[in-house]
Amino acid sequence: MTDEPASPRLTNRWLMLALLLGIAVLNYADRYLLSGLVSPIKAEFGLSDGTMGLLMGPAFAVLYTTVAIPIARLADRTSRIAVVTAGCATWSLFTALTAYAESGWMLAVARIGVGIGEAAYQAPAAALIAAYFPPQQRGRALAVVGTAIYFGQILGMAGGPAIAAEYDWRAAFLAIGSVGILMAATAFVIIREPPRSNVAAASGQDRTALGALTRSIAAAPSMRMMTFGMALGTLSGVTFGLWGPALFERAYGLSNAASGSAFVLAFGLPGFFGVLLFGLVADRLSRKGVSRALVLSAVALCAATGLIAIVTWAPELWIAQSLAVPSGLLGGGWSIGILAGFQHVLPERDRATGIALALLIIGLFGNVIGPSAAGGMSDWFAAADPAQGLRLGLSLIIPTGFLGAWCIYRASRTLEADRQRLAAQAAGGVGEPGSPM
Repeated sequence: MTDEPASPRLTNRWLMLALLLGIAVLNYADRYLLSGLVSPIKAEFGLSDGTMGLLMGPAFAVLYTTVAIPIARLADRTSRIAVVTAGCATWSLFTALTAYAESGWMLAVARIGVGIGEAAYQAPAAALIAAYFPPQQRGRALAVVGTAIYFGQILGMAGGPAIAAEYDWRAAFLAIGSVGILMAATAFVIIREPPRSNVAAASGQDRTALGALTRSIAAAPSMRMMTFGMALGTLSGVTFGLWGPALFERAYGLSNAASGSAFVLAFGLPGFFGVLLFGLVADRLSRKGVSRALVLSAVALCAATGLIAIVTWAPELWIAQSLAVPSGLLGGGWSIGILAGFQHVLPERDRATGIALALLIIGLFGNVIGPSAAGGMSDWFAAADPAQGLRLGLSLIIPTGFLGAWCIYRASRTLEADRQRLAAQAAGGVGEPGSPM
């Protein structure tokens, strides 16, 4: 009985979720701010599309993906909220420091710092949500946080250029970075770390060794297929999202500020409602098995991939904006089903680390390969028409989403068996499917 009074003193779960949403919005805003300001930054430093692709991709994502694993390992044995807020403070500081860059190299160093900070967010935050919310509410909780990508896009791609138009591009980085530091401090003070279950609270020697955990996850077909499915879907969607404002600017003759606003409003509002709808539908489907939410993810990703492929070549702005509505509604939340699947399969004591291992592969595809490859191919194909070059570069990347959808569907077929096997291994069982949990 002496341990029970701690539970009522936990932060209200919806207040906790609102604060995580605020942090997540800034996470994506920092990520998309550079994308929204491609033109003025290119003009000031004389950079090519290929170099901008490297800044949006590898400079940010290489350490983002690799450092995420030791950070998640730390979150599995210490305070998850401390890890998340320290990361937010770090990436916000480097976002603010971007305002003082005087060369492409200084921009790259700042992006590396942003990547290191953002590595502390996704896996620990997902584990924190799983600790606060029961399985039947995780879909909607993840959907709420999933809306951050659209708020973040609006803040980064529309808000950033609007600030730049009024002042300059440096003011945009300084403003958003400063807000992030304040948000990190607020969340750290308010959110309380939830107690872990007996299994999750095991001592260091009882936790799965990293190598053994990696082998165990790699041996689970559903984890492999979810990981590669999300990697390929992210490769397609993130590449289009990062280069979309530049595409709208070049293809339809818009200003930098107008192109960012046109892109994020066309895709962001439908995507916002799409992710919330996906969360509600996924929760209902999950009552009869989480694997059903994965099937929904596969269908949504396939549909969204086809639509953005058409948008890339739309001859008129109104056609692109019209197609953005079903694209956002169908594809806004496809990744939620996969994140719910990760949480469902992975034992709690290793959940943050397991998700980080999956995100390592996902990040390498979506955040490292995609933006830089599209930028490089845009330079290669550009010739006298930069818009045509960018369209061709995107068209070679976007179709990977179809293969990702197939992988996600395949994952749904072995999800429950893999969950039972990994749970048995965590409890010291033989690890065969169907072993007692």
